[in-house]
Amino acid sequence: MARKSVTKTADKKKTPARTSKKNVRTEAVKEEKVEEIQKVEEVTEEPKTEEPKAEEPKIEEPKAEEPEAEEPKAEEPKAEEPKLEIPVTPRRSIAFIGSECYPFVKTGGLGDVMYALPKALVKQNCDVKVILPRYKCIPWKYQEKMVYKGSFQMDLCEDGRSYYVGIMEYVWEGVVYDFIDNEEFFGYGNPYTNLIDDIPRYCYFAKAALAALNYMNWIPDIIHCHDWQAALVPVYLRTMFESSKLTSAKTILTIHNLRFQGVYNIPTIRYWSGLPDHVFNKDALKTGYNDANMLKGGLTYANIITTVSHTYAGEIQTPYYGEDLDAHLRYHSGKLRGIVNGIDYDIWDTATDSRLYANYDVTNVLDKKKENKARLQEELGLVQDDHKFVIGLISRLTDQKGLDLVNAILPQIMDEHTQVVVLGTGDDTYENSFRYYENAYKGNVCSNIMYDETRAHKIYAGADAFLVPSQFEPCGLTQLIAMHYGTVPIVRETGGLKDTVEPYNMYYNTGNGFTFDRYDAGLLLDAINRAKTLYFTNRWCWDEMVQRNMQKNFSWDNSAKQYKDLYLELTR
Repeated sequence: MARKSVTKTADKKKTPARTSKKNVRTEAVKEEKVEEIQKVEEVTEEPKTEEPKAEEPKIEEPKAEEPEAEEPKAEEPKAEEPKLEIPVTPRRSIAFIGSECYPFVKTGGLGDVMYALPKALVKQNCDVKVILPRYKCIPWKYQEKMVYKGSFQMDLCEDGRSYYVGIMEYVWEGVVYDFIDNEEFFGYGNPYTNLIDDIPRYCYFAKAALAALNYMNWIPDIIHCHDWQAALVPVYLRTMFESSKLTSAKTILTIHNLRFQGVYNIPTIRYWSGLPDHVFNKDALKTGYNDANMLKGGLTYANIITTVSHTYAGEIQTPYYGEDLDAHLRYHSGKLRGIVNGIDYDIWDTATDSRLYANYDVTNVLDKKKENKARLQEELGLVQDDHKFVIGLISRLTDQKGLDLVNAILPQIMDEHTQVVVLGTGDDTYENSFRYYENAYKGNVCSNIMYDETRAHKIYAGADAFLVPSQFEPCGLTQLIAMHYGTVPIVRETGGLKDTVEPYNMYYNTGNGFTFDRYDAGLLLDAINRAKTLYFTNRWCWDEMVQRNMQKNFSWDNSAKQYKDLYLELTR
């Protein structure tokens, strides 16, 4: 019986090949009937030889259903296409050159930009390398992970004096950080000490950054420089590096704060930079009778100039904000752009911020902010009262930040309904003033004359309103963080504050903050009083503004896209 079954199965395997496609299903039915008869007649060993018979219909059936079986396969790539097309723009390589970068070293907003923007550009289909000085103050936990990439001697000074250039590399979150190593220039103190020491170290840094790119044979499409410390990079590139491979790269110089320009006498800068005499003319580095301005030289030689907000780009072309470079910037206005900064949602996220008393999002912000407010009042020794209007102020205590206005009106805003929390350091005048106010209004004013990152997060989350009355503000990040944390900003209409805070309109219940235009203490007092009036008399409008602010997108994604578009425009 076993032999017969084998011959039967062999015969049945041959029959599908002889029959046409139309008879496939009928033959499969006949085979199934034969199999049923065999199961009755054959011994228990026979099913082992009959297994191929059961498989034959399964093999043949998909042939008839091929169009239906292939449809989901054809649809799968279509569903995945958007994921693959996230970097829809061509790839570009960008070298960032600047004097500071979080978390290695940070003294202000430049450090935040140098960290967050490269990380966002990686998502925009960019290769990014960040070049920084290897300061001695960089924490050891980062220095010990740096990898030595090479070293060389570089001619620097006018008399041919050469210096050692070492390259130490650190890779983090898709961004390559290359640190320029030289103990003579970076082996002491903080990033900025005094102008006499800073001029030589940043002349060296600008040239060493380009020499390091040459040494590593990494030729970027764009070299993006930041502030006066890297302003000589475009000058070097168009003079002493014009015959190198780097000459194909385009340069962008970003102004984060025009007040700081790197101005010193021409003989000193000529000696330490080694630049040719022809760059020390009135159209490039020369300023006044015998001074050289490093930032001015960079503005002249850069292909594109950017600032950190659209309004600030216009303001710096006026005498009031121009810091003696307004005429020069008007001349180069054709290549001047303004792009607002963003905030890093990996650090500033109310739903995951471990520094907060209670995490929250837009769905429960109204309840959770009350909890954060109560805990903040308790920690700072303020009167614990949910009905108090808490105003937060986190800033450098200087005239630029409008502290003279705050100092002038603070006694007028203090009443039984108001509390003020200050965090920051700066001029002795303002530090002592806020210490006095804390003593004069015990339980309602808390002056933290220090900077504490954890306390800053708690103030952003626990305050009702946030004060930024700056005399000028290139961009400002504090008002963006405050809005993202559900705290309503009270700002002066200048620079990035004007670009990011829409004044509240009581008739249409629109806007996301309270503003004043002229730099005047009375107008600041009026803005604060308007905020307090809305808070106490139309709380539902206030709560809607809180939720509206939290829903806005202040991340770096929008800014990074604008920078990527600028890079593409420059490299067409």
